[in-house]
Order: sequence, then structure tokens, then C-alpha cells
Amino acid sequence: MIPTSKPPFYQQLSLTLISLTIICYAIFIGQDILVPLVFSILLAILLLPVTNFLERKKLPRAIANIIGILLAFLFIGGIVYFLSSQISGFMQDLPSIKQHLADHWKTVQKWISQNFNFTRKEQTNFMDNAADKIKSSGTGILGDTVVSLTQALLVLVLMPVYTFLVLYYRDMIKKFLVGVFKNEHEAKVLEVLRESRSIVQGYMVGLIIEMGIVAAINSAGFLILGIQYAVFLGVLAAILNMIPYIGMLIASVFCMLITLTSSTEITDILGVLVILIVVQFIDNNIIMPKVVSSKVKINALITILGVLVGGALAGISGMFISIPAIAILKVIFDRVEDLKPWGLLLGDEITGAKRSKIYMKLGRLSNKLRPAAPLKPPTLD
Repeated sequence: MIPTSKPPFYQQLSLTLISLTIICYAIFIGQDILVPLVFSILLAILLLPVTNFLERKKLPRAIANIIGILLAFLFIGGIVYFLSSQISGFMQDLPSIKQHLADHWKTVQKWISQNFNFTRKEQTNFMDNAADKIKSSGTGILGDTVVSLTQALLVLVLMPVYTFLVLYYRDMIKKFLVGVFKNEHEAKVLEVLRESRSIVQGYMVGLIIEMGIVAAINSAGFLILGIQYAVFLGVLAAILNMIPYIGMLIASVFCMLITLTSSTEITDILGVLVILIVVQFIDNNIIMPKVVSSKVKINALITILGVLVGGALAGISGMFISIPAIAILKVIFDRVEDLKPWGLLLGDEITGAKRSKIYMKLGRLSNKLRPAAPLKPPTLD
């Protein structure tokens, strides 16, 4: 038998890039099918301890799965109900918000007229032209909105069905994943499945706990400042904070805009910004490392890139899915010999500072263990 030589690096790199391109294109094209399925898998993994507990109480698997799914959707429905009730109160104050916006707009127009010699009439004409362009494209926007609502309803219908089926057929899915690989890899496959389940469960539970803590701190800070819609803004900022790094930036801009429309005091807007910055600092340095990051060992660079790529491929849903997906990939990479460098790239086990300390300790230890050099005999010149 003629031994096969290892393909050159450029060929391996080309195949890898082609494979990544095909996978990304498939995700982008099939996101309407894949996103509900992935969310259902994550929800099924999160509900697994509940359904296992109910099954140990002699309940049939189908009944246990239905009870678990109902509990999950009651929790989600409670959050949606709370936000919708807050939004209804916000809509009742819409006339006063419009008046505040008109006052702020007059102030901005006056400043532009004084500094840029751009009269109010010219500004009004410019805004009217822009409004006409928006109206002319209104039909397309309305059509996109209807499509988005239809997709959202489809996801709401499919998610419980997918979740039930994943939980019901979980043993068959596990046997399939083990059977795909050779017998000598069975232990590694089982370890990957077990650790992936543990990581996803820890990440999702940690994310919910973090959201509750951040919402409480935000709301308390806004209430102390006397900000209108304090609880609504605090909870909304906490939900957006679930999108790593980018979510809090979006929440800060949104909360400042809402405060601007409901208050004429600049100190209120600055107070909202200060509270969000302080909460973000506490979250990044205390809450996130203790509650969430201890479950998912991914470095910040890969996290930001993963969120951006997930958003580009599947929108906001892709941003939420990206972190657990990368964590599962890291578990797989760490157990495949040829993919271990990729696992090292994703992880943050050894940062530069830690590595230098380890090298220093190893250097001191080697110096202690190194035997003394023997004396050289004198040489005769």
C-alpha cells in the first residue's frame, strides 16, 4: 500500500476557507429554519434537569416535557407581559413626549442657525424632503414589517414543537451522534456531549441571573434619580445587555433618548449615562466573571467577532446564539488533535500576563533543580 503524504498547508487552508464559506452561506440562506431549531435545542438543554426530575417522579416523558415547556413559556410570557404593560404606559404619555421633542428640536434648530448659518426655513425644507422620501418607500417598509411579524409568529409556533421533539427523542439523537464516529472515539464524543450540555446550561442560567441583577441595579439607580419609566428602562437595558459588549451600548443610547424626550434637565441624561457606565463596570468586573464567564472560557476578541458575525448571518438572534455556539466549538476543538490550535485561539485560559508569570516560575524552578556545573580542570597554555 502506497503511503499517502500530508497535503500542503495552502491546500488545507483553501479547503478550510471553502468549507467556512459554504457553512456561512448555508446559515445565511437557511436562517429561517435554523434559528428556531437552534433556540429550541438551547431551550431543551436548559429544561433537561426539569424534565429528568419529573421523569424520576414516574411521570411519562411526554407529560414531563410538556410541563417543562409550559414553565419556560410562562416565564418568558411574564417578561413580555411586563414589558408590554410598561410600553402601554409609555404610549399614553406620547403627547407630552412629542411636546418635549418639539422643544428640543427648536433648541437644536436655533443652535444650527447660529453656528452654521443654516436658517430654520432651510432646515424645515430639508426635513420635509427627507419625509417625502421616507413616505415614497413606505410600502416596502410595511411589507418588510409584515414579513418580520410573520416570521416571529412562525418561530413562536415552531419553538415549542421543536423543543418537545428534541426532548422526546434526545436518547435517539445521542445514539446517532455517538454512532456517527468510530468506536474508539465514543468516549470523546460522550465527553463532548456532556461538557457541551453543562456549558450551555451554566451559560443560560448565569445569563438569566445576570439579567435579573443588572435590571435591579439599573431600576434602583433610575428610581433614585427620579427618571420617568425607570423600571421599564432598567429591565430593557438588562435584556439588551445579554448581547455581549454591543448590547449595553445600544441600551445606553436608547435610555438617553427616552430620558431626553421625557425630561428637560440635562442632569437627568448625564445621570442615566453615569448609572449605565457604573453598572456596566460592575457587571464586567464582578457579575459577569462570577456568574457567566466562569462557565464559558472564551476570550473577548473572539466574543466580539462572534457576536458581529452572528448578527451578520442571522440578525439579533444570531448575536444571542453566537456565544454558546462558540463555546461548544471550543469543547470540540479541544478534543480533536488537529483542531487543538483553534481551541487555544478561542479560549482565554492563559493570557499574556499569566503566561509570563508561569514562565518566570518555571525558570526559578529549573534554576533550583539544575545541578551545579562541575569545575573545569585548569588548562595548560
